[in-house]
Amino acid sequence: MRASDRALDLARRAARAAHAVKAADVVALDVTTKFPLADVFLIASGSSERQVVAISERIEEELAHVGATAARREGVRQGRWALLDFNDVMVHVMHQEDRAYYDLERLWKDCPVVALPADEREGDAA
Repeated sequence: MRASDRALDLARRAARAAHAVKAADVVALDVTTKFPLADVFLIASGSSERQVVAISERIEEELAHVGATAARREGVRQGRWALLDFNDVMVHVMHQEDRAYYDLERLWKDCPVVALPADEREGDAA
């Protein structure tokens, strides 16, 4: 089983939105076989609390354009680890320090990485 086309589309839109406000290390993981409540985890980093909030808000705005609203949102105002639950896609926007500490990619290492278009990944190298 693999992530639905809708989940992949939402994850890619969310990644583009994150990159628009200079998110770092944007990664998407297909969690369908390990996590029954979502198809994709999108993880992005911000270098400050303000940037974490900006990334989260931009993602919500972008996905609203295609009719997707977060069923749940946690931690956005604190700016350390924002969780946006779009049902098919769960977005984790984390402060770089928290992301290094919790290392979600290691916890979900058995899940395949979702390919993002090359132009979205280039922002990670900068």
